[in-house]
Amino acid sequence: MPYVVGHRGAAGLQPENTIEGFEYALNLGCEYVETDVQLSADGHLVIIHDDRVDRTTNGVGRVGEMALAQLRGLDAGQGRQIPLLQEVLDVVRGRAILLCELKGPFTPDPAARLVMANHMQEQVIFTSFHLGRLARIVQIDARLQTGATYGDPPADALEQALALGAQTVGIHYQKMTEEFVVRARRLGLSLHAWNPDEEVNIQRTIDLDPTGICSNRPDRVMKLLRRE
Repeated sequence: MPYVVGHRGAAGLQPENTIEGFEYALNLGCEYVETDVQLSADGHLVIIHDDRVDRTTNGVGRVGEMALAQLRGLDAGQGRQIPLLQEVLDVVRGRAILLCELKGPFTPDPAARLVMANHMQEQVIFTSFHLGRLARIVQIDARLQTGATYGDPPADALEQALALGAQTVGIHYQKMTEEFVVRARRLGLSLHAWNPDEEVNIQRTIDLDPTGICSNRPDRVMKLLRRE
């Protein structure tokens, strides 16, 4: 049975990438949660997806041009703050695996150092669409886990990931095929689909039997897996 990943916490149910959203996903029973990490102007690892704050907060501007104090002063939805990566690590510790997407070219080193300082190498998988960032993670410490992410995967996506030393691969659900699932199993890779949110698409994905399913509506995935 596939594991369930709460995308950006539970972005279809709670303000995305907030501590409360991660708690919500964990309380649903998600074995994994997914998030995005960026650097503030003053070098702090903050949890936000877009390179601008405009869509998800009441602010305007580029994340990388704003200091932590400015970012923390924004409303990320329902009065919530943009979290720090450390705060997310504290929430998931001992409860779930964190898929941590590296946003921006300078995130691998500080993010890897923080995870290692927390002794959470086995609980965090660094992900990215940029394979070079994953290569840097492996370079820092080969014991750190990585996952290659693809929107429109090339035919050799799984082999690319394996060559990098990645343990997992994420593929957009519309591009997931039975062939990908079979090949991933044969190569010993964990393969998850992202992000089916409507029940018809979730069920179609479940029928392909990937290793995991990442969704903004993990509640619906749980329901269709009869785990709610």
